[in-house]
Amino acid sequence: MTQHDTSVAEGLDAPLAFARRMDRIDGLGHYRRRFVGLEGTADPDADPAAPSIVYLDGNSLGRPTIASVARITEFLGGAWGTRLIRGWDDEWMDLPLTIGDALGTAALGAAPGQVYIGDSTTVTLYKLARAAVDSLPARSEIVLDTDNFPTDRYVLAGIAAERGLTLRWIESSTTGGVTVDQVRAVVGPQTALVVLSHVAYRSGYLADVPAITAAVHDAGALMLWDLCHSAGSVPVNLDLDGVDLAVGCSYKYLNGGPGAPAFGYVRAELQPDLSQPIQGWMGAADVFAMGPEYVPATGIRRFMSGTPAIVGMLAMQDTIAMIDEVGIDAVRAKSVALTEFALELVDAWLVPMGVTVASPREHTHRGGHLTVNHPAMRQVTRILWEHDVIPDFRAPEGLRIGLSPLSTSFVETYQGVAAVRDVLRGILLGQAGLAPVAGL
Repeated sequence: MTQHDTSVAEGLDAPLAFARRMDRIDGLGHYRRRFVGLEGTADPDADPAAPSIVYLDGNSLGRPTIASVARITEFLGGAWGTRLIRGWDDEWMDLPLTIGDALGTAALGAAPGQVYIGDSTTVTLYKLARAAVDSLPARSEIVLDTDNFPTDRYVLAGIAAERGLTLRWIESSTTGGVTVDQVRAVVGPQTALVVLSHVAYRSGYLADVPAITAAVHDAGALMLWDLCHSAGSVPVNLDLDGVDLAVGCSYKYLNGGPGAPAFGYVRAELQPDLSQPIQGWMGAADVFAMGPEYVPATGIRRFMSGTPAIVGMLAMQDTIAMIDEVGIDAVRAKSVALTEFALELVDAWLVPMGVTVASPREHTHRGGHLTVNHPAMRQVTRILWEHDVIPDFRAPEGLRIGLSPLSTSFVETYQGVAAVRDVLRGILLGQAGLAPVAGL
């Protein structure tokens, strides 16, 4: 039994008491009040009905920070409103690189000069993957897995069609992920690029980055990691692990807001050898020369294309600063504690009703979210949303419980899983709806 099992087994009140106790001793608990709508929730002994929204979807779209509201408001009336176009000279031209360096230091294990902010995840993935395969023209294969996020699969299929390449598929489980042995079995002398997700979007499986990267390098290929579901939640060590390329979004655990631009990482040694395919003026050596030919900039700027979305990249700065302040290891420790608690509630309350756990049970193999399967989960999710309890659904029958360490409490986790239990029980009894939940 783990430290939580006895509490869960004793009944409904014991896990709630445990959750409140954990919130009282949580070293990151005071950061919760820095998020919009959570200003009055710092005291775990206060009215447990606050906040009114139980949010278990921070792994899809993070809550906004109060500081970001102030930052964006000030920007509209200040830097943009008063400096106008002079803002490009003041700060904006370098902002994608300065934020990139801050993110690299705080959450990615990347030295300065290797991370930039710009474009969507899809466009960034396309640019870096195309640059990678074009740098190895004698090789004809891209390796990817069958359960990777659709964007990754669609983009790579398009690149393969453009360049006359072959896709080599790794069969990955929807309840697991890709292992180093699977990678070793498919890479070879024709492999140009391998693209995998650090944390699987469906199951939350946590891939072995250093071992898989080393196996890819042994085959003479390049490795590109999708960090969308790990950046800001799971420690990443891009430089130490020898990663070549990486992409990731900023609107999940980094709280950049809907549609906030993605980030790209290119290892310093590779930068001079890679030519990205979307040659825009912001990636040119002299941005304002307006010359007749494209001459790429040196360094990471060469991977930029068009005018960066300055307003879109403002909000992520405040969460990056929080992560840098507390340390990504502390964030990960809170994430593990939250998912372990959620898993024990699932085992006690949901598994007896036919729910199966579709995520790794060992926290060393699990990222920051937990997926549970049941044929009724689409209906469960719809009813929960109507009652301001917000997980998300992934076909065919998965409900994801996303627990963002800086903004999610143990009591909120308790409330969310208890609500899933009560809705599912009502559906199975033919009484679909949300009964009163202790603590809601």
